[in-house]
Amino acid sequence: MPLLPTPLRALFSTPTAAAAAGPPHLLVHRRSSLAGALLFLSLGAVAGCAFSHRRLTFLRVRSLSSVRMESTSTTVPSIVVYVTVPNREAGKKLAGSIISEKLAACVNIVPGIESVYWWEGKVQSDGEELLIIKTRESLLDALTEHVKANHEYDVPEVIALPIKGGNLKYLEWLKNSTREN
Repeated sequence: MPLLPTPLRALFSTPTAAAAAGPPHLLVHRRSSLAGALLFLSLGAVAGCAFSHRRLTFLRVRSLSSVRMESTSTTVPSIVVYVTVPNREAGKKLAGSIISEKLAACVNIVPGIESVYWWEGKVQSDGEELLIIKTRESLLDALTEHVKANHEYDVPEVIALPIKGGNLKYLEWLKNSTREN
């Protein structure tokens, strides 16, 4: 694995006989911490709202508390909603109105996507931007109506995916940053 820095190479390599003789939970913990950190970093690059001002190092990622949505009453069922927009200006305007109305806690604007789709009897292709919206499940209908009323497309994309769990503090912040209905 010559492409990985030395500290990471050790975490992905097969354990030696000496390492295997040691406590097995240490190797599993190292690998699960790395997997969690890599997932956090890959999603964090896209979903960096709130808490992005905090300095989360590899060591601190391991200590973040996490939760499954159904196991706590301090959070609410939450979703991630995708909405495409034609350009940056439209995305910023729509994102701002969604946040102002407290229909979502955070909206990420992902530039430079290419959408290929079927429309008016033929294949179309357009450059767009993607809004990734984090909100309460109970706000989906209101959010959908808001997007339809404020979007320039005849049929704007509004699709929702459930959030099954995550960082408890972030999920509590999501709940506290959105209206109830």
